[in-house]
Amino acid sequence: MGGHAMAFEKVALLGTGLMGFPMARNLAQAGVVVTAWNRTQAKADPLTANGAKVVAKASDAVTDADIIITMMSDGPTVLAMIKEVSWALGAGALWIDMSSTKPAEAREARALLEAEGVAFLDAPVSGGTKGAEAASLAIMAGGEAADFDRAAPVLGVMGRPVHVGPTGTGQLSKLCNQTIVAVTIGAVAEAMLLAEEGGADPAALRAALKGGFADSVILQQHGERMTTGNFEPGGLSKFQLKDLDNVLGEAESVGLSLPMTQGVRDRFAHFVDHMDGADRDHSGLYLELKARQEGGA
Repeated sequence: MGGHAMAFEKVALLGTGLMGFPMARNLAQAGVVVTAWNRTQAKADPLTANGAKVVAKASDAVTDADIIITMMSDGPTVLAMIKEVSWALGAGALWIDMSSTKPAEAREARALLEAEGVAFLDAPVSGGTKGAEAASLAIMAGGEAADFDRAAPVLGVMGRPVHVGPTGTGQLSKLCNQTIVAVTIGAVAEAMLLAEEGGADPAALRAALKGGFADSVILQQHGERMTTGNFEPGGLSKFQLKDLDNVLGEAESVGLSLPMTQGVRDRFAHFVDHMDGADRDHSGLYLELKARQEGGA
């Protein structure tokens, strides 16, 4: 692949946490020129081993970047970052926010960047830390088709990008994803508990359902977590709750009532607020279901 690396634009990646770090590493290993920044610099420093440059100031990271990628905790953090570094952005750059935010925050980010002559895509991801490490993330991108086409080579290094519509629809797609995840966790928890209490081996049940209509990543991965009691977080329950609140807020704004989402949201709220579940894996909804049987929920 001689000279292939020349095809990539220069990337600044802001936020090298659980997700951002492996994403930055994959970019650097693919030959993308990457400058990384993280508020706690020590977390980003190991990326130098993969050929990335690590800088102390976010403004230094974006100065010469063609593409800026943010992977941060929430929308307000991303909007604050845009305001902080806007003076250092080059006109004609493209900002891709891969954090999970609200659709309205994506539209606000676009408006802020448009004023600087910078294009914007909201491109949140699904697949968790495993997907980030394996470069197999599902990437849902909202924005202009031309900007998506420009971003596709870089996004393709981290996963499978799909253009889903105008600004904000990337975040909307992520919310749809989170709805299916949460409701499915609820369904798998009920099936696992029923199997156990009824005398079937849950591991054998999962094997029996493999490849059938009810099979899913959640059945296989989270079903196992539930029956082995492993609630060390991959996806945090407090973030699942935040996402479901955003789903319901968005549904309300378009005049929809989502009863299953509402029900599972209320149960996550109980798990987080009353069962010390905030920092446990979202498959811990199983514990809320068990507590409910004992009248403890």
